[in-house]
Amino acid sequence: MATKMKAAIFIEPGRIVLGEKPIPDIGPLDALIRITTTTICGTDVHILKGEYPVDRGRTVGHEPVGVIEKLGSAVQGFTEGQRVIAGAITPSGQSNASLSGCWAQCGAGTRHGWKAIGGWRFGNSIDGAQAEYLLVPDAMANLALIPEGLTDEQVLMCPDILSTGFGGAESGHVRLGDTVAVFAQGPIGLCATAGARLMGAARIFAVEHVAERQALSREMGANEVIDFAAVDPVAEIMRLTDGRGVDVAIEALGTQATFEAALRVLRPGGTLSSLGVYSSDLKIPLDAFAAGLGDHKIVTTLCPGGKERMRRLMDLVANGRIDTAPLVTHRFGLDDIESAYDLFAHQRNGVIKVAITP
Repeated sequence: MATKMKAAIFIEPGRIVLGEKPIPDIGPLDALIRITTTTICGTDVHILKGEYPVDRGRTVGHEPVGVIEKLGSAVQGFTEGQRVIAGAITPSGQSNASLSGCWAQCGAGTRHGWKAIGGWRFGNSIDGAQAEYLLVPDAMANLALIPEGLTDEQVLMCPDILSTGFGGAESGHVRLGDTVAVFAQGPIGLCATAGARLMGAARIFAVEHVAERQALSREMGANEVIDFAAVDPVAEIMRLTDGRGVDVAIEALGTQATFEAALRVLRPGGTLSSLGVYSSDLKIPLDAFAAGLGDHKIVTTLCPGGKERMRRLMDLVANGRIDTAPLVTHRFGLDDIESAYDLFAHQRNGVIKVAITP
């Protein structure tokens, strides 16, 4: 076996380049997987821009699909050669957070002067998936077998995008018959729309300007798509609900404008479910927040991970309850990762998600 591999490496803000690194050595509880497909996330773009701090020299990426190359000596229940995914969030299963049922926050601590993002390790605190090989920590808690008959691209959204989008609907406690608004129909917003539909929302408003994403949002379950470039989405949603507002508003972009709009369309007692990764402080308008007296709930979600979460998501895919393959609009080899970043970061050519194949 070779000792070196290609990897997408964060050099400094504005530079992620293809380089070479040693293939990782694994410990007793780890697994080494050979990446067959991965992708680029909006969070990777935050890293590229210097808006989220990671160590220089870090291999980026947190959405792996691959084949088990090697297993640690203590790993049971898997064999080399099996096709697997691992969630973007890799809980140990043994931490206080995991044992308290908050799997996503396993490993949370202070780094760079602020709160590190929970159990998100790939491409954050350890090397990530945009490489030929990936070390998966705590393999028995995190590896999930891909069901027979599913392609890499069918399960590529499960490690992060699908889990996060569904998590927004789950954290918002969407109920049968609810009215839901989803602000932004990027990959996560599209999955939030699909999650709200599966949880029983009767009416879903999707706020989006890009025509291709508008069309996909309807496929994912939106009843009505509101073009924010044509109308004020807050006024339009309040008009369409006869002034009542929505039960749940899901913010899936990470800007002050969309956060505030989501708050303004809530009914009294409604829930704002925030999925966006913010790069500056948020402000809560006094009137929209009813001076703190509106019984509003604001909840945040970090992508749920772990093998059981991945199994459930892949079962939804396998049984035809959700199809995220149309989200893959562009394909690149790992050798062209820098071109893929340029396309994805600048949102050209109708890109939604890219598939990267070593």
